[in-house]
Amino acid sequence: MQIVIHAGAHVTDEDRLIGSLLENADMLAQQGTFVPRPDSYRILLRDILNTATRAGASPDMREAILQAIAPVTGTTRLVLSNDSFFGTHKMAVKRMFYPAACARLETLRQIFAGDQIELFFAIRDPATFMPALLEKTNFNSIEDIFRGYDPLSFRWSEFFERVRLQVPDIAITAWCNEDTPLIWAEVVREMAGLDPAVPFKGEFTLLQEIMTEAGMKRFRAYLSSHPGMTEVQKRRVISAFLDKFAREDAVEEEYDLDGWTVDMINQLTDIYDEDVFTIQRIAGVNLIAP
Repeated sequence: MQIVIHAGAHVTDEDRLIGSLLENADMLAQQGTFVPRPDSYRILLRDILNTATRAGASPDMREAILQAIAPVTGTTRLVLSNDSFFGTHKMAVKRMFYPAACARLETLRQIFAGDQIELFFAIRDPATFMPALLEKTNFNSIEDIFRGYDPLSFRWSEFFERVRLQVPDIAITAWCNEDTPLIWAEVVREMAGLDPAVPFKGEFTLLQEIMTEAGMKRFRAYLSSHPGMTEVQKRRVISAFLDKFAREDAVEEEYDLDGWTVDMINQLTDIYDEDVFTIQRIAGVNLIAP
């Protein structure tokens, strides 16, 4: 069985992807992809992961998980989503991004021995990722997030290189959270194992959150008058419509942090942009990009 692990990052998806897959659960089940409700496995799998990390995996753990989620007959692909697979918000940054990731993936590999595990993971510009993390914790300042380490030293490429080195048999699909409105359909299809030609409900759900109502009406009208567009063509159209009809309150993020100057934020973003190019060259990482 193919086991899809959608593990975050934190403050990127907020369960939109799993919500979209659940909306299409019946259709996906006919294709062999089973999407259980998160409340059927998140606490159980967390407890099993913690136990297995400390004491090792046992043969009955996989069966316990499958019994809890009860996959339908004919399931060949199972999608599990939790942005805390690699730890809590407070554990996301400690000398590096998600230091517990490899140990957790190794444990998952032991639990699902014989299955094919795939990791799906979104990254985010540290200039907004770190402040957003701060809001989800009881830390008092952004300095508490970094624990004394230089904010400019963190790289998502290091995270992926570390995972590829320690668990090389786990394929990785990644994308930038900032690009999600443009690549939403491809991310959903990749996670679900759907053919590019298969339609699904909610293909433009995320777009509705950041485009004005008038813009969405014109966008849908344009799609109706131009059937048969490829994904690349759709992305170009989406980009053009967002240039004209994006809701400023939905696409602009502002953080007022003590000690973080405009220059500091710009440096973090420039480093992130360069880091994305590095990630594109990492073997075994499929980076979905516009």
